[in-house]
Amino acid sequence: MVRVFISQPMRGRSREEIDAERDAAFGEVAEMMLDARGEDCQEVPSYIPSLGDQMPPLYVLGAAIQLMASADVAVFCRGWESARGCRIEHECAVEYGVEIIELA
Repeated sequence: MVRVFISQPMRGRSREEIDAERDAAFGEVAEMMLDARGEDCQEVPSYIPSLGDQMPPLYVLGAAIQLMASADVAVFCRGWESARGCRIEHECAVEYGVEIIELA
């Protein structure tokens, strides 16, 4: 089982838009992993809307990085390079050897 962490820009997006992009990204990566490795995927639940409503962005980023620690693969959705939190998550994945997939 491949555990998948999804990083995506969220600022200015509705929960519905975020959820739709996450679902599409997970589906694409799940198909990719099944074809390439013959393995199923499980999403690391890193998007917790209620946490973002209650805590400052830096806290939410820290929680996301903790969740990434349990992932085998970190998936970065289109536009990640322009989002401060995604760039930090990407750097963590690079520095700590989490496999990276960048979606176009």
